[in-house]
Amino acid sequence: MTKRPVVIEDLFETKSVTNPVLSPDDREAVIVVTELNKEGNTYDSAIHHVDLQTKNVTQWTFGKQRVSSPKWSADGTMLAFLSNRTEKNQLYVLQTAGGEARQLTDCKNGVDSFQWSPCGQKIWFSGSVKTGETFSTIEETKEEFPKPVRITKMKYKADGVGIVPQDQFAQIGFVDIATHSVSNFTNEPTNHSLEAVSHDGKQLVIGIKRMEQDDQDFSSPLLLVDIETREETILLNEQGYFGDVSFSKDDRYIAYVGADLMFKNATQSDVFVYDQANGITMNLTAAIDAPVGDVSISDHLQQAVAPGVVWTVDDQLYFQLSVMGDVRLYAATLDGAIYPATGEDEHVYGYDIAASGEFALITVSTPTHPGELYLQTIMTGERVALTSFNDNWLKKVQPIEPQAVHYTNGDADVHGWLLKPANYAEGDTYPLIVEIHGGPHTMYGNTYFHELQVLAANGYGVLYINPRGSHGYSQVFVDSVRGDYGGGDYEDIMAGLDAVLAQETWIDKDRLGVTGGSYGGFMTNWIVGHTNRFKAAVTQRSISNWISFFGVSDIGYYFSDWQLKADMRNAELLWKHSPLRYAEQIETPLLILHSEKDFRCPIEQAEQLFITMKDLGKVTEFVRFPESDHNLSRTGKPNLRVARLEEIIGWFERYL
Repeated sequence: MTKRPVVIEDLFETKSVTNPVLSPDDREAVIVVTELNKEGNTYDSAIHHVDLQTKNVTQWTFGKQRVSSPKWSADGTMLAFLSNRTEKNQLYVLQTAGGEARQLTDCKNGVDSFQWSPCGQKIWFSGSVKTGETFSTIEETKEEFPKPVRITKMKYKADGVGIVPQDQFAQIGFVDIATHSVSNFTNEPTNHSLEAVSHDGKQLVIGIKRMEQDDQDFSSPLLLVDIETREETILLNEQGYFGDVSFSKDDRYIAYVGADLMFKNATQSDVFVYDQANGITMNLTAAIDAPVGDVSISDHLQQAVAPGVVWTVDDQLYFQLSVMGDVRLYAATLDGAIYPATGEDEHVYGYDIAASGEFALITVSTPTHPGELYLQTIMTGERVALTSFNDNWLKKVQPIEPQAVHYTNGDADVHGWLLKPANYAEGDTYPLIVEIHGGPHTMYGNTYFHELQVLAANGYGVLYINPRGSHGYSQVFVDSVRGDYGGGDYEDIMAGLDAVLAQETWIDKDRLGVTGGSYGGFMTNWIVGHTNRFKAAVTQRSISNWISFFGVSDIGYYFSDWQLKADMRNAELLWKHSPLRYAEQIETPLLILHSEKDFRCPIEQAEQLFITMKDLGKVTEFVRFPESDHNLSRTGKPNLRVARLEEIIGWFERYL
């Protein structure tokens, strides 16, 4: 049977296998399987149970909804999870012996996260509550006329949310399993995050800011709270992003993952461990020049949320590390030993570890495989596949295997990949499309990427690289883009193009295209304003004008300073880095794609670019996507994701 290449409609054929969670006795596990529903235009997910002895996989939840965050009770007799069965995420619990799931909460604004109490009689959770209300306050929804909203803070909106309610804060509460009664643990008019519950059930770690919140305050205070006495111990109170807290099995140590602002948002994350016995905190990964966690990007995986750290009984810690396009599982001991637990050339996007440390449960993807669940023996590295959700698809479809690309640009060693067209034949020539990722502090990786495969299937070579500013190649490398947008990063991309043109005779240098989204959209705009080598370009959710971006983006007022090292007091520098300034030089036909509800790179960025180019008589078109935010290409409505890919392919077909 001849296999075909990947097509757009395969969005509805592949399944996303994520969130492996071991039972307390390490004999069972659950995963979340998500697929796109074409008829309903939704994402539907279900919890599946895996018996690790028999290797049997059984579906446990059903229906057209999204479920997430499955967690076992300490005795393994119950499983709790979040579901949007009633529109907003609420907390549900089911008996693992069988039966229907019971809804435990009916919170007005839904539930954001939860943790089991070890007693198994209650569950801690977090969610948003209006000032003066509690989780148990249930009011009838009344039809109201629109009201004005008073804004006093710069952090007043967020992509995917819109205008943030000014009198609503995230609080922590708990629900009694037997009675379904809900109580508040916190009520202060400030945001709280539920980070972890100790194994003896006596302590919580919560995130909370009590002082008057300054718009330039990016601290992540973590407090250790005695549940009975409410006594608090400060674990951390500094500028940066910290979380993913986890108690060791005996509760002596508390691990968390995060990064300070030494290099602003380009700072690599580390694993920190606080010792309750002496109050000392150590950085376990300080000697590793790579970010802890998963910074790889793709457009296939849904709800691929992995734990920051997992402990074993002998105080080993496991975590993800992103390095040179790989996301690998690593292990560390408290005396400083660190070693890899999985191999290269793959994306370990989910994991859990047996308490004994004997084996890991991992979900893994590669550039030619969407991902499945595996059991890997730590000592030997032996790996057994436990699921086969994508096997039937792979029997009829052949994704293209990319080839690694390595080259130097000045003092920078740059890494990426090249996909040949699916219809490649020796001696023929083909057009090439350069894809540029967003961030810029993310990385392309060794993972399945539907969009790249679709482009290759339509007869294009695809070059995708990690220029300076990308994670996974050292702190110096990821930081070197700041203050130099359109400088070394642009040169890295063009040097990569030159390198493959010199090596690959099948590439037609007169049929080159370029595309990218977010930062990649900025860079697409920048490229066509600085060179005419490309015959077609598609810019997506882009930045064109840093001056207006400063005030209209939900992150603009600090991101501009962090990335360009300039704010409105240096508008000349913002304008220097703005692609809109160079619009008159653009000769490349440019398609502009943008989401109506993008608060990260608001659609006015696209509007300015489109109107300016039309006024200058340039070749351009503008496509707006309704009911969509910055994540259209990854989590947008399925029909609009299809339309977006059709627009990209259609533009390149027209001009390449």
